[in-house]
Amino acid sequence: MSTLIHPTYFPSIAHYVAFAKAEDLVYEMEDNFQKQTYRNRTYIYGANGKLMLNVPVRHSKKDKHQKYKDIEIANETPWQRLHWRSLESAYRTSPYFEYYEDELKPLFEKRYTHLIDLNFDTIQVINDCLQLDIKTSQTTAYEPIVSNKQDSRKLVNVKKEPDYGFDSYTQVFDSKFGFIPNLSILDLLFNEGTNALTYLEQQTIQ
Repeated sequence: MSTLIHPTYFPSIAHYVAFAKAEDLVYEMEDNFQKQTYRNRTYIYGANGKLMLNVPVRHSKKDKHQKYKDIEIANETPWQRLHWRSLESAYRTSPYFEYYEDELKPLFEKRYTHLIDLNFDTIQVINDCLQLDIKTSQTTAYEPIVSNKQDSRKLVNVKKEPDYGFDSYTQVFDSKFGFIPNLSILDLLFNEGTNALTYLEQQTIQ
């Protein structure tokens, strides 16, 4: 069965568990943008604990309901430089940061206009790093209820996120704050490297 899901910014581990288990992915393209979701944020494990990386977006003053696919990035702030610096300070000492650094860095140097294009590129690069080959398509109309697909769109919501009970793995700062689950896929990739896909396949989400 196809899995219906949002393309998000360096998706969460829960997103990637859904990716790894899907027969194929259908990306939701026709919904409205909502604030405070994974659409334009991701979480990493920094020296002071859980750290949010937020992509600034431009909100239309006229139109309250903007389509997600039309949302533009507010490039007035040097967010890419800040995000890359945060990743370097958080993961420079992790086992696999240097292994993937050259593949990831161009994402923080290319100028993007639309959030959706950035998100698709982050997913493609991560899929390449994981060697995850999956067939994808995109919706052409919004359906509130779907019957012929696994609806995983709720994974985009940050608030009221369930405890998925994911297995722990070694994280850079876990001696300070313990294991933090369901961070960005980047956390798993930098810490587990070539074992990341196996880890994802062994987890479950309801």
